[in-house]
Amino acid sequence: MEDILVIGDASFKSRFFLGSGKTAKYTEELIRSAVEYAGTELISVAIKTLGDKDNALGMIPEGIRILPNTLGASTAEKAISMAHRAADLGLGKMVKIEIMNDSKYLLPDNKETIAATETLAKEGYTVLPYIYPSLSLCRQLEQVGAAALMPLASPSGSNKGLATRDFIQILIQELDIPIIVDAGIGQPSQACEAMEMGCAAVMANTALATAGNQHLMAEAFKNAIIAGRQGYLSRN
Repeated sequence: MEDILVIGDASFKSRFFLGSGKTAKYTEELIRSAVEYAGTELISVAIKTLGDKDNALGMIPEGIRILPNTLGASTAEKAISMAHRAADLGLGKMVKIEIMNDSKYLLPDNKETIAATETLAKEGYTVLPYIYPSLSLCRQLEQVGAAALMPLASPSGSNKGLATRDFIQILIQELDIPIIVDAGIGQPSQACEAMEMGCAAVMANTALATAGNQHLMAEAFKNAIIAGRQGYLSRN
């Protein structure tokens, strides 16, 4: 039986997702590495960049799911507006909510994230909020309709790995929706550990974007995620 990850109306064989990144813009080489060597089926794109001439949409192959994200939003109102814009552009109603009032560390705003998630879920969106791995916060997000949760492993772009490991493990144990570890995963071994814990998928960008050999790093992430997932399934 195939091991398929289902989020809303989308299903994925690959559990490696390419994030939009703090330190580098998308390049054709980065996207090709993620698709061809890591097998990614989902790439997140910042809605605020969609008006740029060099935005990522033209680089993403057909058949790859685009996950619009609201990077740059500082309020729920702004994030909701950005989600509506992405849907109007034909990118569907699956959206990653990122709301931050901190430009240095890109840490999420809890209150505004809950408000945006609740509104968009009521409007029929499949909402994936980027959040702190706080059980009480994540329970609220699950209750208001989040389809999956994307807790940070460590600060975005830091490559520091699973600094919040114990808190993410609690989410996996206590919640019924997929936990996709996001931000701070810097090595394949860290991705393997996240999957072996029971995370549903891993989103990364900086580790791939800054690698000397992006193809080799992408393949390493693919193999690490598969190994971690197999380790988890072998015990459960």
